[in-house]
Amino acid sequence: MSRAIGMAPPAYDPAAPRTATTLPVAGPATVRGYVRELLRRHRRAFTVLVVVNTVAVLASMVGPALLGALVDRLASGARELYLPQTVAVFAGALAVQTVFTRMVRLRGAMLGEEMLADLREDFLVRSVKLPPGVLERAGTGDLLSRITTDVDRLSEAMREAVPQLAIGVVWAGLLVGGLAVTAPPLALAVLVAAPLLVAGCRWYFRRAPAAYRSEAAGYAAVASVLAETVDAGRTVEAHRLGARRIALSDRRIKEWTAWERYTLFLRSVLFPVVSFTHMTVLLSVVLVGGVGVLRGWLDVGQLTTGALLAQMLVEPIGLILRWYDELQIAQVSLARLVGVREIEPDSGEEDVRPEGREVRAEEVRFGYRAGADVLHGVSMAVPPGTRVALVGPSGAGKSTLGRLLAGIYGPRAGRVTLGAAELSRMPAERVREHVALVNQEHHVFTGSLRDNLLLARADASEAELWAALEAVGADGWARALAEGLGTGVGSGGLALTPAQAQQTALARLVLADPHTLVLDEATSLLDPRAARHLERSLARVLEGRTVVAIAHRLHTAHDADVIAVVVDGRISELGAHDELVAAGGAYAALWRSWHG
Repeated sequence: MSRAIGMAPPAYDPAAPRTATTLPVAGPATVRGYVRELLRRHRRAFTVLVVVNTVAVLASMVGPALLGALVDRLASGARELYLPQTVAVFAGALAVQTVFTRMVRLRGAMLGEEMLADLREDFLVRSVKLPPGVLERAGTGDLLSRITTDVDRLSEAMREAVPQLAIGVVWAGLLVGGLAVTAPPLALAVLVAAPLLVAGCRWYFRRAPAAYRSEAAGYAAVASVLAETVDAGRTVEAHRLGARRIALSDRRIKEWTAWERYTLFLRSVLFPVVSFTHMTVLLSVVLVGGVGVLRGWLDVGQLTTGALLAQMLVEPIGLILRWYDELQIAQVSLARLVGVREIEPDSGEEDVRPEGREVRAEEVRFGYRAGADVLHGVSMAVPPGTRVALVGPSGAGKSTLGRLLAGIYGPRAGRVTLGAAELSRMPAERVREHVALVNQEHHVFTGSLRDNLLLARADASEAELWAALEAVGADGWARALAEGLGTGVGSGGLALTPAQAQQTALARLVLADPHTLVLDEATSLLDPRAARHLERSLARVLEGRTVVAIAHRLHTAHDADVIAVVVDGRISELGAHDELVAAGGAYAALWRSWHG
């Protein structure tokens, strides 16, 4: 039908996602269930809003009723019009309407803010409970657009649309009810315009949700391209990819704006239909009412009251359609935010506890994409207290193996166990109690240095915080801060150097106190001398713990108990440093290259 009117939905480039591909978008059933849950949480506030709105609407209907009665008295030739009493009643009703309308706005705003706060909290709580592998795979642009754009779009909907839609429905229902009581024929006349309104809304709402979803996905694609380009700015410049990235950004923006124009076209059809419906309602009421008066079915006062009530219907119907349209946009954002609720924990998760500390991989196969394995039948055992180094060329699968051993990913085939318990069948919280992963990525949270450390263990004392900083060689610069542990860091605070940020992350690791650690280039941002010093400090702190270290700096391998050489997703060599050097294989070649 959109083609017949003159505009078809824009066609996406095959490479452009119509929906988010990393995190799911919730289905209608999930969205409806979440909305019902929100309303149940706030049913008392919602009920108060409806009651207050009912009083305000009933008060607004007093004026048309009084005017109708006055017209009746004039038409009948009555000499006593009771004008002072009529004016007093009208003034009282107007005062009640004013007070309760203000209460409606206040209650509606409060309800909207409370529901929005719940939504934000639910999204955050659910997001941090997602399986680690899901979060690691999540696209930066997708997550960013959900947390920012989708929440912003929902802000107005939660603050205004939900309360206003409830107000509009109650308002329209009471006016139609009042019209049916005052002049039943006029209530039927109002329904003459219903088929036109229903047809227009049906046409619009059959197209709007999909169009708004595509618009939101288009914006997510734009955000993803921009975020990736900014994050990899130096790489883009080094490889002269600027023109290619700009072309990709332009294409994504063009696709997004095409959907923007299409949704604007949909609204440009709906709004004239609504305006024409309003005119049809008034015309039908006047015509039917006039005929009714001429035939004696109605008196002039009923026609006056009915015409005023019909005129008053314009505002609530417009309110309903306006905010229902906003809800179509908001529903897409809500579906994207609530979509994380559809990511269920692995059905194989069990409340199992490891019976020991040995980490073992048995014929492990894993790939990020179907049909493209990164690891091919890897097997290895890491006894408690052993320091293992994973070495090998870039892209060989070292980091992937480390993530499997840390329980971030589950293998496609084979088993990764801790104390004979499969990591993939343990809840993420249980895995983190025993195994921790520290990689070259780090984050300094906005707040004090103390707050950043307490993330690892909320009940840690001041002495334990300083001991953790001392263990990683960070106590010197930390004590030099003006406010010590109370110094604000992160966005808006003191900007820590990459080395200081990494030391902070490692201090959190010391406080978390896991018995098994996977270090993936954990000291990569430090210069070789500082890295060597930090590793020696950590060696003292981590004595007796199981450590799996992934590094290109082979001095780490030299100090390890066991070295696993990973080549093309397989362990090609396994043994101590001296044994592998004497064997003259791949590790020996790497060692000779490292030492020039």
